[in-house]
Amino acid sequence: MESVAYVGMDVDKKKIAMAVIAGYESQPRIQRIVPNNLAAIQKFFGELAGQYENVHACYEAGACGFELYRRITEMTVACAVVAPASIPRKTNDRIKTDRRDAVKLAVEFRNGNLSPVYVPSRRDEAARDYLRLYEDVKIDLRKAKQRLVHFLNRHEIRYESGKKTWTGRYWKWLRTLEFDSVIDRETFDEYLAHVGHLEEKRGRIAKKIEEIAREPKYEKSVARLCAFRGIGTLIALSFILEIGDFRRFTRAEQFMAFLGLVPSENSSGDRRRVGGITKAGNSHLRKLLIEAAWHAPRFNARTQGVIKDRENLPAELMQYAERAGKRLHKKYWRLFHAGRPPQVAATAVARELAGFIWGAMVGQTV
Repeated sequence: MESVAYVGMDVDKKKIAMAVIAGYESQPRIQRIVPNNLAAIQKFFGELAGQYENVHACYEAGACGFELYRRITEMTVACAVVAPASIPRKTNDRIKTDRRDAVKLAVEFRNGNLSPVYVPSRRDEAARDYLRLYEDVKIDLRKAKQRLVHFLNRHEIRYESGKKTWTGRYWKWLRTLEFDSVIDRETFDEYLAHVGHLEEKRGRIAKKIEEIAREPKYEKSVARLCAFRGIGTLIALSFILEIGDFRRFTRAEQFMAFLGLVPSENSSGDRRRVGGITKAGNSHLRKLLIEAAWHAPRFNARTQGVIKDRENLPAELMQYAERAGKRLHKKYWRLFHAGRPPQVAATAVARELAGFIWGAMVGQTV
């Protein structure tokens, strides 16, 4: 029996392209297409178990999720889900097939060139999907409101009773509108009913998210993150579920880079050119953090109003959050008064806020 084999898997919903590299060989010993079902996967790895002492498998993170990872690990086979961005790609490689991709995964995994992603538990993944459902409903609601407003604009109906829309007063105004055409009336009613349905759905999901955040597994971590100004339950729970273990980042800078908030750079020789943020890594968390940064620094630097009801938080964490609030407040206005665009200032604040979040979650609050 040979010692070790590396298995690269190119996965789609119906089949999996398997490639097996033994030791430090350059060519695969086995290349096979197997159906994407439990019986076929068990049969394939059962055959490998009789030939190799250790089997290490990997596949690319994507739409197929983590169930394949769980099936393989339940067979006591080491498996990793790797980040697509970490896979080396040659600019002159113009041939792409499932089999070639599987071989590339096996070779690069053997060489240690691939970065594994965090795999959540089934409970965490279910909660994470629920939070993403909330974000999807928000997007649908925004689009539904835009369609209704565009319909009104086409009929030259303008709201002139106030500056803010979608308030109670605005809804009252909408219900007073009259149309000459019966079809226009029905169209408007359908648009309005759809907006109302989505708002009710958003409120119901938000209430459920609050219940999830109060579960013993998440409650303390959510409270720690909510100590920071601009971070509410949704953002706090999203970070906890998306990141999992914050200690997998050894420094705050690594966490900032994971969120894509560090500046890009293109330097050569004596020339050094720094550009905008890299926008690499988790785009969802980056968006949430920039939203928090818009609220965190602009009005005042005090955080007592945010954490006054959280009596169970350690005193050092409260001081840490207050220090973060003051620093972010100063940074935003210093950049703003220096002539930097508000978007740039908010992004810089988001980068530093990410560092404070990492410190709070790994216990480095001194």
